[in-house]
This record gives sequence, C-alpha cells and structure tokens, in this order.
Amino acid sequence: MFIGALVLFAAASLLGGLATSPTLIVVARAIQGLGAALLFPSTVALVNVLFAEGPERVRALGIWALFGSCGLTLGSLIGGVLVSLFGWPSVFLVNVPLCLLTATGALVAIPFDRPLHARRSFDLPGAVTVTVGATLLVYTIVHGGQAGWATASTAALALLAVFVLLAFVGIEARGRDPLMPLRLLKSRNLCVGMGLTALYMGTFFALPYFETLLFQDAFGYSPMQTGLAFLLPCIVQAAGTQIGTRMTNWIGVKPTIIVGFMIGAAGTAAIAACLVPGAGYVDLVAGLLIGSLGQGIAWGPIWIAVGSDIADEEQGVASAMASTTFQVGGAIGLALLIAVSSFFADPGANGTEAMIQSIRYAITAAALAALLGAVFALLLRPLRSPAKTMPMSEF
Repeated sequence: MFIGALVLFAAASLLGGLATSPTLIVVARAIQGLGAALLFPSTVALVNVLFAEGPERVRALGIWALFGSCGLTLGSLIGGVLVSLFGWPSVFLVNVPLCLLTATGALVAIPFDRPLHARRSFDLPGAVTVTVGATLLVYTIVHGGQAGWATASTAALALLAVFVLLAFVGIEARGRDPLMPLRLLKSRNLCVGMGLTALYMGTFFALPYFETLLFQDAFGYSPMQTGLAFLLPCIVQAAGTQIGTRMTNWIGVKPTIIVGFMIGAAGTAAIAACLVPGAGYVDLVAGLLIGSLGQGIAWGPIWIAVGSDIADEEQGVASAMASTTFQVGGAIGLALLIAVSSFFADPGANGTEAMIQSIRYAITAAALAALLGAVFALLLRPLRSPAKTMPMSEF
C-alpha cells in the first residue's frame, strides 16, 4: 500500500504538471488526494508495526514527525521558489522523482508484510457511505456559511449527512468484514486520538490558509517571499517535534499533548492579538514561533496515543480511522473558520482593513479551539511511562 500510494501520487503529479485545463488540474488533485489517503495511514502503520511500543516507537515516531516538519519547511520554501522561477506546473512535477525514489527505497529497506491467512473482502457499501457522509457534512458547513445556517437547504443537507453517516455505522455493525470494525472504538485512546487529530488539523493546519492570504494580499508578498515567511516557523516546528519526543519519554504522552496544545493555542492567540491594521510580519513573528513550537510538541504524541493498545494486524485500520478524522477535521475546521471570518467581517471597512479584521476573528477562533484540544486530551488513558526504563540523560 505504501509503495502503491507513492506511485499513484507520482502519476497524479505528472498529470497535474502536464495539465492544459483547470478540469485536469482538479482531477489530478483528486487523484493526489486518493494517493495521500492511502499513503498516510500505511506510513503510520508501518512505524507502529516495525517498532515496539515504548521508547523505541516514541523515537521512531519522533523521527517521522521531524521529517514531516522538514518536508513542510522545504515545501514552503521550495514551492515559492519553483513558482517564481518555473511557474505553477513545477510544484506538481517536482513530486514525481521524489515519490519514485522513495518507492524504490521502500522496496529495498522495508520488509514485506507477513502473508495473510484469511482473505478479506472489500467493504464497498461502507466505503461509499462514509465518503458521501463526510463530504456532505463538510459541504453542509460550507453551504451554511454562504446561504445561512437557518435556511431549509442547510437543514436538509445536515439531516442527509447525519442519515448517511448513521447508515455507515449500521453497515459496519452488521458487516462480515467491515471497513471500520466498531470494536476498535472500545479503545479510549484511539477515540480520543481521532478527536485530537481533527482538532489539530482544524486549527493549526488551517492557519496557513489565512496566513497566506495575509502575507500575499495584505502585506503584498510574492510567492517566494511568502515561502520565506513560513521558513522560520517551520524550522521551530521541526525542533518542537524533537522536544515533544523527549518530553514523551520523560513525562508521558498525555501531559506532552496537553502542553503542546496549550503552547500552540497561546501562540495562535498572540498572532490574533498583534494582528491590527498597520501590523507587519515582525509584529506577528513571536506568535508564529510560539504556535509552531506547540504544534511540533503535540504532533508525534497524538499518533503514539492512536496506536497504543492496538494489535499489529489492525494498526493500518486504526491509523486510517485517525487519518480520516484528521482530513475531515481539517476540511470542517477550515470551513468553520472561513464562516467565522465572513460572519464578523465589517462591510464598512476598506479592502485590506476588512481582510485583516476577518482573519483576526478566524485566528482567534482557532486559538480557542486549540485550547479545547488541551482539555480533550485530559480524557486520554495514561500510558506506561517509558521514563522508568530510560536514564534522565536521554531527555
């Protein structure tokens, strides 16, 4: 699945880079989304299966989180450079050799799975209903922000989304080989971890959308300058992943996630507090760095919680469940934050001033939601602390 997802993402990137119409670009992005949906849970599952639960897995997920942050850093920087020098197709085409090289490395370095003795069937009704239900839920929020929350169309869409998602639960409860075995929901840490991934994606990962608008449309930055503006926060986020790894080995998963969300919320609130007409990048940089540090600290431990107490043969399913809430939470969170920014926008203000004001409200809402993540993490079941088996010098 890991290798196949990489090849699919490479093919979609090639299609996007060679696209001659907006329709082909949308199709390429959709196929990229499918490849990413296959890639992410298989990556987490491989780490959780290949490394034993405890300090070994904590270190492995810390390295995984570090390289994810490094990829974000390089993507922010190189993306701006590529667009400025070679145009938009280059941000698609650059993925092709990277994906193929990674797939080749996986063939050499990653051991193949043990053969399955029992053949599994594909739960097509479950896959269709959960996809349609999640899409309807996101569309309901987008539609409600535009047409109004009290309109009949918004209510009808909401009821339809709930109905389809309830149908998915019924299919999974009765299915012989369900896509999402409901027994996994007995794991408190998996359920809480799924909620945390949704809150993380819907707050911290939604911020770059508003920050990009702010940098380019309010501050007048070019794509390259915008990439450079993200560089320092991404470096701090990468450092935060390693601090989070050491904190996890010292004080445990649950306290580390709480601290990470609280620091991230504080940094996000600082951005909102400093975002006033006439403010510039220098005024926001402290909040950006503090928020990025908290994001890095919380990221890896969330996935440690997701995979705890889950059997090896079901790590892929558990990771897929959490990555689904991660992606859906991001879509819902972004839609809600856009709705907040639109609702509180002052129609009497000028263009730039109105934009800054609306973005400030959205970032404030993200800070409050991130603080909710710290509270939600209190529900995690404490894991056995690896610190008892590690010398303090490891921290």
